[in-house]
Amino acid sequence: MASVHALAERAGRAGGMLGRRELSPRAFRTLCAVAVAALSVIIVSGAAVRLTGSGLGCPDWPTCAAGRVVAPWRFHAWVEFGNRLVTAALSIVCVLTAAGALVRRTRRRDLTWLSLGLIGGIVAEIVLGGVTVLEKLAPPFVMAHFLLAVLFLADAVVLHHRAGLPEEPVPGRPGRARVTGPAVPLVSREQRWLARLLLLATLMVITLGTVVTSTGPHGGAPNVARFAFSLRDVAQLHGSAVEVYLAFTVATLWLMARSGAPRTVLRRGSALLAALVVQGAIGYAQYFAGVPAWLVELHIVGVVAVVLNVLWFNLALTARPSPATAASRSGVSQEADVMAVTPLPAGAARA
Repeated sequence: MASVHALAERAGRAGGMLGRRELSPRAFRTLCAVAVAALSVIIVSGAAVRLTGSGLGCPDWPTCAAGRVVAPWRFHAWVEFGNRLVTAALSIVCVLTAAGALVRRTRRRDLTWLSLGLIGGIVAEIVLGGVTVLEKLAPPFVMAHFLLAVLFLADAVVLHHRAGLPEEPVPGRPGRARVTGPAVPLVSREQRWLARLLLLATLMVITLGTVVTSTGPHGGAPNVARFAFSLRDVAQLHGSAVEVYLAFTVATLWLMARSGAPRTVLRRGSALLAALVVQGAIGYAQYFAGVPAWLVELHIVGVVAVVLNVLWFNLALTARPSPATAASRSGVSQEADVMAVTPLPAGAARA
């Protein structure tokens, strides 16, 4: 809890600096971290709404019910209304982050566009959430709402990562900056492609998971039609996809370890592998236990953990030199100090 309070205090200081139209790079990155945390929470809280059967606790949108903005004192109504409050808080964080990119002490084009992606994401989520309520939580809309939230989270993670990269002034443009470059590869090109394929595999496995959910008892409102698939068949397909994903991850990490990949890369890859193992165990447990709601909620937490770790793993595959190092390289690749990692032996990055 102490770390949460510390993060909140730093976000408050960032907000104060934003009011003075000056935001340091460190304060901006703090806002980005808050956005990542808020998006993780909204995915989990949104799942809690569905799993408690509270999705229609507020049957109208944007009001709660019968023209009432605040929910009546009923359990399901307040679960749904509480999720809407979390969405409102997330919206504020996204707006502050986008504004922060514009008043950052040194403006960068990549941070501006990624921050605007947060605004686009929250608008799309609010609209799609409203349509989902109006469609009485039909499984296809619930499924789309969840997948959009995952993509929204990915944007925030990339924004947070890039906000921490070293930068240099843009010649002839005062107050503007750019990331130092070019990026230094820390593993071979083939290994980077394998890691990129893990991103695609993650999206495919999550999509299959949403199909399983939309076929089973937790796919939407109790009386809405589910997908006309065999729950056993789609669950087995999803489970097989997870097993292939896990084996592919192990093979990728084995190749990287064998070629002498930096400790930072292997550490993040190991974290991804651990998240996958735990997630797989939860998935099988919930299937054999009859898909209880609390295990499904824990499975959603696992989805967030896998998404975060596969993104962090991929973002660790290259590094950026400090401005001083970049200036002295003269076109020759040297050690990148931004991530404090050990580069590959000479020639390994060209393998």
